[in-house]
Amino acid sequence: MPVAVKQETSTQPKSQDFLASPEKLSRVLCLLLIAATLVVYNRVNQNSFVNFDDDRYITENSHIRAGLSWSTVTWAFSSLEQANWHPLAWISHALDCQLFRLNPAGHHYVNLLLHAVNAVLLFLIFQGATGSTWASVIAAALFALHPVNVESVAWASERKNVLSMLFFLLTLGTYTWYARKTNWKRYLVVATLFSLGLMAKPQVITLPFVLLLWDYWPLQRMSAIRETPHKFAPRTFSSLLLEKLPLFALSAASAVITMKAQSTGGAVRSDLEYPFPLRLGNALLAYAGYLGKAVWPSHLAAMYPHPGDSLQAWQAVAAALLLMVISAGVWVAPKRRYLLVGWLWFLGTLVPMLGLVQVGGQAMADRYAYLPFIGLLVMVCWGAADWAQRKRLPAHWPAALVIVVLAAFSLLTYRQIGYWRDSITLWSHALQVTSRNFVAEDSLGGALVNEGQYEQA
Repeated sequence: MPVAVKQETSTQPKSQDFLASPEKLSRVLCLLLIAATLVVYNRVNQNSFVNFDDDRYITENSHIRAGLSWSTVTWAFSSLEQANWHPLAWISHALDCQLFRLNPAGHHYVNLLLHAVNAVLLFLIFQGATGSTWASVIAAALFALHPVNVESVAWASERKNVLSMLFFLLTLGTYTWYARKTNWKRYLVVATLFSLGLMAKPQVITLPFVLLLWDYWPLQRMSAIRETPHKFAPRTFSSLLLEKLPLFALSAASAVITMKAQSTGGAVRSDLEYPFPLRLGNALLAYAGYLGKAVWPSHLAAMYPHPGDSLQAWQAVAAALLLMVISAGVWVAPKRRYLLVGWLWFLGTLVPMLGLVQVGGQAMADRYAYLPFIGLLVMVCWGAADWAQRKRLPAHWPAALVIVVLAAFSLLTYRQIGYWRDSITLWSHALQVTSRNFVAEDSLGGALVNEGQYEQA
């Protein structure tokens, strides 16, 4: 009697692993980015408002404390208070007061949520444009957890930074969508989002310049450098520049309004106080300072006092040489376009905040690095991925290094958030890590007086 042979059926699932599905992997990575950001920054809910613009922007501003209304909106669009025109930032603060009143935890958490969304957008936009999932998510994670970005998140009145970055990234993503099928309707969406970014904070004024870099890499829209198949029709540089003229016009209009606001508000320092050679020297030194903080984020402070006459010529020369060496290294690697784009992104987006037109008494500020540091992350993450691929390194080696760096940044970020707990803690720390910081001394004295600690003040 014949025996029936039972055929074996495979119990192995067909591509069930989420790693085999790009869409599922992206969703998981987005959730991990959000979770990591919220966990590391969670202690912001313990922080109070500080006497560093929080009073002028929130706690003692009658328009903002009244909450969101038509009167508040009209005031926001007509006001040049705080030597700035940023109506969307004002409106967002008014909405916070409508929802949370003067509970600082609510204000801080909105900043945190915006920062987490920015990290996710950064990942998705770069992944979509470059096709590199892991380089994109590592760049986004470093952006989310870098200690220098704490100031932009843990400082309630710096809402304008995280809000303008949201519109900057939305504009960048929408521009990629526009480049796939150019038409005036899509361009109008790009221009509208850019306008909203400018109304949140004019720091994003350099976005048209960034879009030209984006055309060069990763979109590769410039016909002169077309080497690999891509989804975008090739264009000449002149046509791409012409395409950006309406956006440059928006930037110019924002610059005029900003200069008027800052001049009217008395924020612009005179040439007698800060001569141009001094401003240029500090700008070079600031570039070097930002590079140093990117690599080794220690001694972070709410205020870095301008060196003034103490700035030595050799310091400016050394900083200039450093910039030239890096620029030369980028220039001799033309096939690695991400290096040039990342470097010019960093240099270019910092220009409005370098103090060539000196506003305030700071030499540099952590908040100014929020956008420019993305360029450095592009250089590091895509450069490391390229190097690891050429060296055929086992995947667990770079993964282990990334985990170590992110863990270190998380610990430093967690600690840095604590320095923003209240005014006394904030300025005491600033005095510990800086010198000749008269703003910190004065602000600490005011905070101590407010707490009734007259002897310490």
